[in-house]
Amino acid sequence: MMPDRKIHWEKAYAAGALERLGWYKQHLRTSLELIACTGIDRKAGLIDVGGGASTQVDDLLDRGFENITVLDLSGKA
Repeated sequence: MMPDRKIHWEKAYAAGALERLGWYKQHLRTSLELIACTGIDRKAGLIDVGGGASTQVDDLLDRGFENITVLDLSGKA
């Protein structure tokens, strides 16, 4: 039986400092560069699936993107 993914992520984010999580990066430079390379209009809709506690949405807003949705299972994220 597969463990409840929501419970898993709630525990991961409740465990402590994000910087201690092996997969966490505050600024996703490569992702931001790839998004920029697409030439997508800054008014286009974007969705960050599994966004967690990442600052990607903030970085996109700083770059002028307006229509961003972040989807994550964890409310703590």
